[in-house]
Amino acid sequence: MDKTDRKILAELQNNAAQPVADIARKVGLSVTPCWRRIQRMEEDGLIRKRVALLDPQKMGVGMSVFVAVRTDQHNADWLKNFADMVAGMPEVVEFYRMSGEVDYLLRVVVPDMKAYDRFYQTLIANVELTDVSSSFAMEEIKYTTALPLSGSEDDN
Repeated sequence: MDKTDRKILAELQNNAAQPVADIARKVGLSVTPCWRRIQRMEEDGLIRKRVALLDPQKMGVGMSVFVAVRTDQHNADWLKNFADMVAGMPEVVEFYRMSGEVDYLLRVVVPDMKAYDRFYQTLIANVELTDVSSSFAMEEIKYTTALPLSGSEDDN
């Protein structure tokens, strides 16, 4: 990946819906080479998908809850069952296996406390957990999906 690829990625992270011609102009390429670079980065998996980012408040899911899960089950079958269950819960928008005191961390979006309680009841009824701790986001200070695009030795 070179400097031009990073410029293309920065443009796509800012607005993936913009025409390739606009991206090409902004990064100093003609359309065809720019399109080929985008296709290559998609094929290589650098670009996983292009999405629309929705406003959680306007979509009625403005409450973010960070759910820390601990378990004494550390085997592949338990994890598969847990991961399959979480995959079927649309409220979970992020799911991580962690190091340290917490085994798993979920970010859950719901409309209100009552909806979170329904989510919580479903979670604890369907999987064996040692501890579940919930922290409610009071204010979103920074949120981005854009990854940092620092340079490397591959620059031209």
